[in-house]
Amino acid sequence: MELTGRLTADAKISTLKDERKVVNFSIAINDRYKSANGETKEITTFINCAYWVKPAIAPYLTKGTLVEIYGRIGINAWTNAEGQAKASLNFHVSNIKLHGGRKIDEQTTATTAEAAADDLPF
Repeated sequence: MELTGRLTADAKISTLKDERKVVNFSIAINDRYKSANGETKEITTFINCAYWVKPAIAPYLTKGTLVEIYGRIGINAWTNAEGQAKASLNFHVSNIKLHGGRKIDEQTTATTAEAAADDLPF
C-alpha cells in the first residue's frame, strides 16, 4: 500500500527492551470532494506510522515534510482503564521517499552524515 502525506511533528526514535529501534511519526492526508449541493469539503486523515528498517532517517523526518510511504496497515485494539474498547490504525512502513519540507540544521546534517558514512539512511 502507498500513502502520501505531510508529517504532523518531528519523528521520534524509541528503543525497545531488546535494543531494537523504531522510528515513530504521524502523517496527515488531505482529501477534497464536492458535496451533493456543490460545496467543496475537505477531510484530513491522520495516520500513525512505524519504521523499523533504518533509524538514521529520523533527522530527515521533520514536521511538514512531504513523504511517500509504502507498507501495510495494522490494527491495535485494547481496553482502557475505564473498560472502554479502543482501537487505532497503524501503518508499518517498509520504504520512505522524501519529497521535501523543512531544512534541518547544519550540525544535525553533519552528525547524521558521519554516522551514516557511505550507507544511506533510507
